[in-house]
Amino acid sequence: MRIATDIGGTFTDLVYVDDNGKFGYAKSHTTPPQFENGVIDVIKQSGVSVDGIDMFIHGSTVVINALTERKGVKVGLLTTKGTKDVLEIARGNRPDLYNFKYKKPEAFVERHLRLEVTERLDYKGKVVTSLVQEDIEKAIEYFKVEQVEAIAICFLHSYLNPEHELKALKIVGDLWPEVSVSVSSDITKEWREYERTNTTVLNAYVKPTANSYIDNLSNKLSDFNIKENRYIMQSNGGVTTFENAKNIPINMVESGPVAGIFGAAILGKMIGEENIIAFDIGGTTAKCSLISDGEVKVSTNYYIEKSEKTAGYPIKVPVVDIVEIGNGGGSIAWIDEIGSLKVGPQSAGSLPGPVAYGQGGTLPTTTDANLFVGRLSGKNFDYEVDMERVKAAIDENVAKPFQTSTEEGALGIIDIANSNMLNALKLISVRKGYDPQ
Repeated sequence: MRIATDIGGTFTDLVYVDDNGKFGYAKSHTTPPQFENGVIDVIKQSGVSVDGIDMFIHGSTVVINALTERKGVKVGLLTTKGTKDVLEIARGNRPDLYNFKYKKPEAFVERHLRLEVTERLDYKGKVVTSLVQEDIEKAIEYFKVEQVEAIAICFLHSYLNPEHELKALKIVGDLWPEVSVSVSSDITKEWREYERTNTTVLNAYVKPTANSYIDNLSNKLSDFNIKENRYIMQSNGGVTTFENAKNIPINMVESGPVAGIFGAAILGKMIGEENIIAFDIGGTTAKCSLISDGEVKVSTNYYIEKSEKTAGYPIKVPVVDIVEIGNGGGSIAWIDEIGSLKVGPQSAGSLPGPVAYGQGGTLPTTTDANLFVGRLSGKNFDYEVDMERVKAAIDENVAKPFQTSTEEGALGIIDIANSNMLNALKLISVRKGYDPQ
């Protein structure tokens, strides 16, 4: 029997197929921060015989959710002298051309934690200036004082010659073996310094979280007697071992959603439809992709949080062409500093979850709004729904500030969430050259 599990921000899902081609599925609640418990829960709930499992494939939104919700670790960057501001300079081709108040995305590493190292390669990868070890030693001391949890190393032109990065990695390993380190030449061999640096930083940002998660999952599966043929889905649609996934967790950035894209493509072929919009609304994020002529496009020109008005963050690893926004069933409704109603990217997740769950959530979500206006039935919830508490949350946080009724407040939440998701569809359409109208 082969089983596949997927951890989302709110639910953990499982599907299995046995030797006779029989399919089955199960769903349970995601269990943050011990996500691995949700996997074991859904295996138990499915009723499959553990002894009969000969392949385990896993997908997860842990990495993308950590990025979207800014729940990674404190990162320090080691970079070539003169290039510490590459993350801030980014690209000049801003998307919102006539917006004079436009702001570039904030770097994931504060400027004082971007430290320069004396070393230089030319554009052919030839050593121009040798690496100065003392610069790295001083940087490590500073990072220790600042309680940095992960280090990203990205030197100029290292995609051609990783010599200096590997030396720096060894020095860091000798002086501070406990710290998590990400090296750009291990992650991407493509040019473009801003994109490479940002990819390396994001890998460092999520690496400790992802490693802890994979280790815990591995231990739980071993205890459950699932010890062999264990794989994790990558963003390019392939799979890799648990150990390889720990090295470069940024390859898991779309680990969960891409499986659905490939599944949609296969379903399309079965029903004779090769041009498909695949759309997936989860608890924390919404994802969409276009499938043209039955083919799923994979490229390294991938961004998170990119829209018509924001440049987003480039991640230069192979990823299925997909647009993802921080909007789902658990997305929280809130009012910004100028008094506008927003939905997401913050999510209530599964714990405490929407107010309707009755598990301590106090802020209204898209799920609560749909429940209140009758688009969802309280009978379908695992928990007993307290509609008065749902109503109070919408009143206090949305309806009263805008001096409107509870129903209008709930409909406002739904309208904004739907608009956010429609923007994702428009963006993927424009990217593929289609008219979004």
